[in-house]
Amino acid sequence: MTGDPSRQQVAALRHGTVVDHLNAGMALSALEALGIPKKGAALLGINLESAKLGRKDILKLENVELSDADVARIAVFGPQASVSWIRDYKVVRKVRVELPDQIRGTLRCINPSCITRHERVETRFQVELRAPIRVRCTYCERVIDEHEFELL
Repeated sequence: MTGDPSRQQVAALRHGTVVDHLNAGMALSALEALGIPKKGAALLGINLESAKLGRKDILKLENVELSDADVARIAVFGPQASVSWIRDYKVVRKVRVELPDQIRGTLRCINPSCITRHERVETRFQVELRAPIRVRCTYCERVIDEHEFELL
């Protein structure tokens, strides 16, 4: 978002966290992965124009401050995303998410025969491709594309 109010597509936030530049169509999945905020409202911008991505999603979480673990968890929904912590309408911290080489405990393997579907084993996926995201299950070797992701 720019300083030009005619370009601002989503309202300003007084306190909370903004997750910008999620892949288009991924805001609901990212919100689900974080859990619905209990202390405030969640504003979702879906399929907005973006000079950087063409189309993007954005999450604004009122009165919620994401932890570093939360930021790592949502990287799978927007490897080019940025997270900004807001206090009194000002950005006090901003980071770019980093998609790790291995994703643990966030996604479910879609292979019905995978051990992770039947045993208490933490899911693990190796990232094979970052854009679009493609991962491989460490246990059964099943390849999963971002449009097939299932959350735990």
